Amino acid sequence: MSETVYALYPVFKASRAFRDLDLDDAAQEVENLFKEWEGRVAVRGVYSTVGFRADSDLMLWLIGPTPEDVQQALVAFGRTQAGRALDLSWTFMGVVKPAEFTADHAPAFVKGDPPKRFLNVYPFVRTPEWYLVPRDERAEMLREHGVIGREYPDVLANTTSAFGINDWEWILAFEADELDRLVDCIRRLRDAQARRFTKEEVPFVTGIRKDVRAAFADLA
Repeated sequence: MSETVYALYPVFKASRAFRDLDLDDAAQEVENLFKEWEGRVAVRGVYSTVGFRADSDLMLWLIGPTPEDVQQALVAFGRTQAGRALDLSWTFMGVVKPAEFTADHAPAFVKGDPPKRFLNVYPFVRTPEWYLVPRDERAEMLREHGVIGREYPDVLANTTSAFGINDWEWILAFEADELDRLVDCIRRLRDAQARRFTKEEVPFVTGIRKDVRAAFADLA
């Protein structure tokens, strides 16, 4: 992959003002905005996170060629009726880079795989010791990690690099049509040897992909 691709996952908590919105008008405004972004920023999904965390109700997945593009898309969203009634609680930005030891491994959204119903996003940081392990040993551990991941062919993996962008090293996003498949996959990956070098991997934000109107209805 030669072109640069950024992914941004902003997470919001609805304020009480959201309940006073005309949901049809608010949803139409956002849908029109999404159409304006076409060709610059792609919206892979709008996700209702109600009930999964106390500090989040809605998550977007924005994809664009530059950080300015995805940032300005978020700014524009924040100026809509709905955006003014939402408080940003988390935001995760990453850029697509070749995998550490498998250059041809790419995120599902880059390969053109269609989005799935459930999305789980979380940041990830490895321990300092990981980077001091000989390269061939790290490669072997990541190969094992990949073998385990392939036990779940229905789960899509999307990893972006975040070194220096924020407090984390990687942003991970897993997609599946059944939530329990995400649970099983993430649990199984805990068995990999590379797990010993995990320093941080919170918060986990999970949501259900819905159209704009349905996602907004969950917040009203």
